[in-house]
Amino acid sequence: MNIKDLFIRNKDVLPPPQKAAAAKTKTSSKVTAKQLWVKCPSCKRMLYERLVVENDQVCPACGHHFRLTAGERLKMTADPGSFEEFPFEIEVSDPLKFPDYPEKLKRYRKETGLKEAVVCGVGKIHGLETVVCVMDSHFMMGSMGHVVGESITRSVEYATEHGMPIVIFTASGGARMQEGIVSLMQMAKISGALQRHSDAGLLYITVITDPTTGGVTASFASLGDVIVAEKNALIGFAGKRVIEQTINQRLPQNFQRAEFAQECGFIDIIVERSKMKDTLWKLLYMHMFPETRGEEKQRHERQGGEE
Repeated sequence: MNIKDLFIRNKDVLPPPQKAAAAKTKTSSKVTAKQLWVKCPSCKRMLYERLVVENDQVCPACGHHFRLTAGERLKMTADPGSFEEFPFEIEVSDPLKFPDYPEKLKRYRKETGLKEAVVCGVGKIHGLETVVCVMDSHFMMGSMGHVVGESITRSVEYATEHGMPIVIFTASGGARMQEGIVSLMQMAKISGALQRHSDAGLLYITVITDPTTGGVTASFASLGDVIVAEKNALIGFAGKRVIEQTINQRLPQNFQRAEFAQECGFIDIIVERSKMKDTLWKLLYMHMFPETRGEEKQRHERQGGEE
């Protein structure tokens, strides 16, 4: 790439900045407000930071989706002021007395402002109330320990008790090794809660984001009635190199990516980040009970909206 390309705006690729950018969400640790330029890890192009923020933190040149924090994800998904986080007070489990584990948790809490690697609560998506859980890869790579597993389980149980759908955004490196078998038990616990939710005839939507691997992929990320994914999201269990060494074969270039998983039937739909909220609303509306759907349609028409 010629150095001149860094300073030439391609109108077909790079949209101009808009004044509405001030209303956008804060940037993640990958794209901070203090940076003037940010390098896309996919196309390697140097991008004006403001353009990335205005574009929902998606590279305007190649479409690469930068990783979001839980707060940023919720601002893009839930209606303004509608999300209320569950006041869970769950004690941290340290069954192995793993060296420096408590100190590491304190450090991540300070850096991210989160209590744990998942945020759970109730919010509205274009007026439709639903339980929402969002995992955050910035907190110990979204690893699933006792607190994460229990928080998601309680959220599913709340949705079942109140007859509500649930949407879970996954972003995780898998089970948290510092908690040993306790972290692995969360896989079965969440899966059992989701089975009861399904038996009640309620909708569960999984939104797989980059990266989703390990025990999270092997459990609740794979159990959605509808499985949605963001573009080029990493989806897998074991690492690609481990698999290649085990089977002694070369794997496809796009192996363990959302597009490859969709070709194999694992993913139902890949959605652009800018269209994610509208797509979730359509899925929720389609699966509403007929009487509730009629009430929602009337409310939507009164507001002058379009289906």
